[in-house]
Amino acid sequence: MSENENLSRGLKNRHVQLLAIGGAIGTGLFLGAGRSIHLAGPSILFAYTITGAICFLIMRALGELLLSNLNYHSFVDFVHDYLGNTAAFITGWTYWFCWISLAMADLTASGLYIQYWFPSIPQWVPSFIFLLILLAMNLTAVKLFGEMEFWFALIKIVAILLLIIIGIFMIVKGFSTNAGVSSFSNLWNHGGWFPNGASGFILSFQMVVFAFTGIELVGLTAGETENPAQVIPKAINNIPIRIIIFYIGALIVIMSIYPWNSINPAKSPFVQVFAAVGIAAAASIINFVVLTSAASACNSGIFSTSRMVYSLAKEDNAPKSMEKLTSHKVPSNALIFSAAVILISVILSYIMPEGVFVLITSVSTFCFIFIWAIIVVCHLKYRKANPELAAKSKFKMPFYPIANYVILAFIAFVLVVLALNKETRVALFVTPVWFIMLWVIYSKVSVPSFSKDTAKLHKIE
Repeated sequence: MSENENLSRGLKNRHVQLLAIGGAIGTGLFLGAGRSIHLAGPSILFAYTITGAICFLIMRALGELLLSNLNYHSFVDFVHDYLGNTAAFITGWTYWFCWISLAMADLTASGLYIQYWFPSIPQWVPSFIFLLILLAMNLTAVKLFGEMEFWFALIKIVAILLLIIIGIFMIVKGFSTNAGVSSFSNLWNHGGWFPNGASGFILSFQMVVFAFTGIELVGLTAGETENPAQVIPKAINNIPIRIIIFYIGALIVIMSIYPWNSINPAKSPFVQVFAAVGIAAAASIINFVVLTSAASACNSGIFSTSRMVYSLAKEDNAPKSMEKLTSHKVPSNALIFSAAVILISVILSYIMPEGVFVLITSVSTFCFIFIWAIIVVCHLKYRKANPELAAKSKFKMPFYPIANYVILAFIAFVLVVLALNKETRVALFVTPVWFIMLWVIYSKVSVPSFSKDTAKLHKIE
């Protein structure tokens, strides 16, 4: 494929930096933090720290792989090189399914958030309008996708920073709430760091890992970044700082103002903190933030699934029509296809029982974990197959190969945790059906072999 037929490199440094932040901050922090705190108590801080460290290492592996060959536009490209075409087919369509299901959930949720202000409007109306707007923006130019994500992420960042600033002020002043005096000592004065024992701490990893799903999206944007060799390392290396500030920092402040056992698991702790200082519109403010977060997730879903289908088409693992680019170098057919599937999913969600909807998102979580494992395995293969190229890399994954095996052990641990939870246990048995189905499709449909000549390494000197 010639240069003028490639995807646009329209994402600037600020777009990718905010994408990296947005990918590490989900609606789970705003709405789900109360439930995770209730389950694990202050030990939730350790769960986020451990999972954040693992995700950072995964991202370092992804970054090293992407920068080893500037022709790679997504991880499906290097999965093909190191694990073969069958693995590339299964991985690509699995990642597509991951984001389709997340986009489905967030698009449906956006309708519910709008109903908070306008209860008489049917839920499907705002969901449908959001999808049309996001599709139109994505079809125009990749730069507009970057701009949307920039502002969506900025809203989340401002909300968290406000919480931290207001919270620190309340703690320093010894602000009194209905739960007592705000103090850092609230972290350990109510049953210690592990008030619910090891079981509560271990089970909390289910929600913590789900909060980090999608963090690898910053790697998928590599193919449309103006200067990936500089932008991607910077975005990945700043991930630990963001986790410390936006997750650890926010949770420390919340549990210092409200002891963990005083936080209502059914409410957003952000609402409780803002309401405590007399902000009457606290619930509406958080509802707006969560609405933009849901729109952001759906936007990312449309972007990532279309690029995945485009990459699959280039490798003859999807219809060749999905390779078509607009004059703005945007994969229009792949975008429309993914958006249409997301729309069908939203319509079906009204017909399906609630349990099936939960099952789909649970399967999605398992699939994301599978993607993380594939990235780590590919990195092991890359290092063994290309020692000279790896030696020249300026962005090596630290602690190789020990880090790779630690990550894989952590993923195995998370699978055990998910198996222990009755809500996600069923998905553990259903997920193999997805992989078997993909394998059958790949085996039955004649898929031409992708030529190695089209993926020659462009070494970074």
